[in-house]
Amino acid sequence: MKSKAILLIALAIVFHWSCNANSKADHYTTSSNDYNTTELFTVKTNPKTRNIQVALLLDTSNSMDGLIDQAKAQLWKIVNELSYAKCGDYAIKLQIALYEYGNSGLPSTEGYLRQVLPFSEDLDEISKELFGLTTNGGNEFCGKVIASSINELDWKNGDKHLKLIFIAGNEPFTQGPVNYKDAATDALEKDISINTIYCGDYRQGINTHWKDGADIAEGTYTAIDHNQKTIHIATPYDNVILELNNKLNNTYIHYGDAGRKKMELQAQQDSNARSYSPANAVSRTVSKSSRFYKNKSWDLVDAAEAEEFDISEVAEEELPAQLQNKTTAEKEAFINEKKQERQQIQDKIQELNKKRISYIAKNKEQEGGGLENALIKAIKAQGQEKSFSWE
Repeated sequence: MKSKAILLIALAIVFHWSCNANSKADHYTTSSNDYNTTELFTVKTNPKTRNIQVALLLDTSNSMDGLIDQAKAQLWKIVNELSYAKCGDYAIKLQIALYEYGNSGLPSTEGYLRQVLPFSEDLDEISKELFGLTTNGGNEFCGKVIASSINELDWKNGDKHLKLIFIAGNEPFTQGPVNYKDAATDALEKDISINTIYCGDYRQGINTHWKDGADIAEGTYTAIDHNQKTIHIATPYDNVILELNNKLNNTYIHYGDAGRKKMELQAQQDSNARSYSPANAVSRTVSKSSRFYKNKSWDLVDAAEAEEFDISEVAEEELPAQLQNKTTAEKEAFINEKKQERQQIQDKIQELNKKRISYIAKNKEQEGGGLENALIKAIKAQGQEKSFSWE
């Protein structure tokens, strides 16, 4: 009995030490800002998560109107492809960051570049910022913008995550104060691949070192026709999916200071997608039915998925009119009703989208390529090297 008691005590000590070690590891993997400002809280990370981090560096000089147009038109197709990613039983998280460079309207002291958006999971914000891009002038410093994205963004540690930079443009890769070879070497050391997309002739891109930049950081070099118009294939299922989008929007329950503005932003991005074609609006609707479209910062249905969320702690004035002066039980029942309704709508959208994909596959020769194909092809190829797969 005595030996068993000693063994149990020893196991308890080992377990306690292991938990503390894991807790510290989780805490120190957060950014320095998080560490300095959250001393009283334990920062938990999900060890069963794999991140796909994509930094888009887009040339917004005068000649790049076609490139920016493709980015706007093809965003939702790209998101939809990524939403099918798998990595064993890990949860997949998508984060997208956006830089513009080569625009004469940007400060010369900053190298004519700007971080438009840090890594974000907010798909509406990403869409908003893309649609806000305009072209002007340009001095395109590829090495500089690559170095800035490496140093400024919150890249995940370790080699289990898929970390990719995509830089698109059409001027020599050698321009600017930062040598592209140094930037590419730095990316390689941090397990970040650089994928270069030359907007023009394939051979010209090689001659101006776009391929070399990708080779150093073990990425992919692609040349595209950036002025090629995106072809959106209409299907017999589009109208029904768009009707479901309207119903889907009605399941969102805003809260907090920014809630109403965020709902307006959601509607605005629906409108931006429709500005290209109904089929593009359909692609956005499919994205809104995917696991990547979450809005817990302003929507009560998404917020309620978190274990620590308590509707009774949300101030009455932060709630929409239909939930004010209700009991906690009534609020919870209303949120749960909207959750079930949303799930049913999203399931219908996904079911129809399978038929839509099959229809589009039969008309594949009509589809445009460009930026979308370059990104998806590179992401899938490099993802497979890290055990990511696609359905």
